[in-house]
Amino acid sequence: MGLREDKKKRTRDRIADTAWTLFADRGFDQVTVAQVAAAAGVAEATVFNYFDTKEDLFFERLDRYGHELVEAVAGRPAGESALAAFRRELFASQGLLRQLDGDDPQPLDRLRTVNRVIAGSPALQARELMSLTRIGDALAARLGGDPLTARVVAHSLIAVQRSLVLLVREAVLAGDVPPGLADRVAAAGARAFAVLEDGLGGVGARGFAALEDGLGGVGAR
Repeated sequence: MGLREDKKKRTRDRIADTAWTLFADRGFDQVTVAQVAAAAGVAEATVFNYFDTKEDLFFERLDRYGHELVEAVAGRPAGESALAAFRRELFASQGLLRQLDGDDPQPLDRLRTVNRVIAGSPALQARELMSLTRIGDALAARLGGDPLTARVVAHSLIAVQRSLVLLVREAVLAGDVPPGLADRVAAAGARAFAVLEDGLGGVGARGFAALEDGLGGVGAR
């Protein structure tokens, strides 16, 4: 990376990090782009050079992670299924979830904050769905083959990701964060992917017991 590209990356990261701090402190709808620019020490026009909308500021990390998921599937080893590659990348780190098992309270505070801010903003909820749809479309394009089949496969994989995100969100906002949450979510994810691997033909006829067992009560209502 050259000096110019490095400077642009540092500026983009500073703007995104500053925006996130303000959103967490005040709520998404109470913060303007002008306030983000002032706090980051740049002009408002500079913010829009890097981000098209205020919602893009919040979801920059989700968008980047989605790109990583797509590339992991596109660059999977020969003989590995798209599902296996997506599953492997999705559970590679688990980010904040895995950090919850330590003694530091900050990961849980951050997890609560991000989900509280999203839950409190219809604009962010709509943007989250848009981001996931874009990731699914990008994944379908990289899968190739029959367009309908590629889209069905891609968006089925994204549906597992979104379902796990909502599972965690419901648990966190309800104050229901048991020890080993990352392992419980991973187990639920494994069962969800198993449903896709086995095919959907028998779902409904035989019920959802296998999937529900993996939730361990987390987020279940």
